[in-house]
Amino acid sequence: MLQQRLMWIIWPAFLMAGVLEMLVFAMVDPQDLQWFGSPLEWSRKAIYTVAFFVFWAIAIVSSSLTTLLAMSPFEVNRCPMPLGDRPDGCPKDGAC
Repeated sequence: MLQQRLMWIIWPAFLMAGVLEMLVFAMVDPQDLQWFGSPLEWSRKAIYTVAFFVFWAIAIVSSSLTTLLAMSPFEVNRCPMPLGDRPDGCPKDGAC
């Protein structure tokens, strides 16, 4: 289930990072970018690469929040420990 959720998060985020990359750099020349008032001294490829990973990270956070909010109350509240090892606050029966 974890691998499936990771694919629900990472794959759409990857696709959206590609779309954002195309949209942003269709309007912005990487050589015109500035960082705190001074020009960025990186090559175009370096700027494209860093921007892609920044866009991907932002999209991963967004997809992760969507996946978290889509979880059922049972998934959120269940105790991850085996029945015999559960602490006092976690129900001992098989209900959780």
